[in-house]
Amino acid sequence: METVSLDNFLSNGLIREKQFRELVNQTNWSIYKDKRVIIKGCASVPVPTWAYLIITTQLVGIANQILYGEPCAAVKIYSKA
Repeated sequence: METVSLDNFLSNGLIREKQFRELVNQTNWSIYKDKRVIIKGCASVPVPTWAYLIITTQLVGIANQILYGEPCAAVKIYSKA
């Protein structure tokens, strides 16, 4: 399973929408093609719901399955038919 860590999208220790969207647009999402992907939040900062939605939007149609949370208790949010 591949991991997308929201820690990689922080700007000065926070998730700021403008910078977050820029980083999302610069990310090569094709590396997740046909893989199981888990979107992992940050332990140190609160993560707004829209951050998960934006990343999920990028992965839908690319990843085979998208989950969020911790691997031991992940919640499936998308699966290719």
